[in-house]
Amino acid sequence: VQLQASGGGLVQAGGSLRLSCVASGIIFSDYGMVWHRQAPGKQRERVASISSGGSTNYPDFVKGRFTISRDNAKNTVYLQMNSLKPEDTAVYYCNANRWTGKLVSYWGQGTLVTVSS
Repeated sequence: VQLQASGGGLVQAGGSLRLSCVASGIIFSDYGMVWHRQAPGKQRERVASISSGGSTNYPDFVKGRFTISRDNAKNTVYLQMNSLKPEDTAVYYCNANRWTGKLVSYWGQGTLVTVSS
C-alpha cells in the first residue's frame, strides 16, 4: 500500500496551494480519507476528512479556507488550501481508514507547506 502526497511548497500568506495524495494497493473507494498536519514542536492535528461516501468534515480553524475532495477514478484525494496563514506551515500527511470490525489505517509520507508572512 502506498499513499503518495505531493503539492507542498512555499507560498505567501493569503495564497493558495492544492495538495494531492494518490493511493495504490487499496480499493480507494472503500476508504475514508483524512488530511493531517504537524507543525514543528506541535502535535499532529486533523485538518480535513472525507468519507467513502463523500461526506466532508473540517475543524473550525480551517473551515471556509480548506476543501477536501476525492476522485475515486484516479485514486486521489485533494486538499485545496486558500487564504493560507503562516500558522498553516506544517508537514501535511494523508491517511486512509477503513473499518472492517477493526480499523485498517494507512499513512503517506508528508509534504511540506511553508507559508511566509
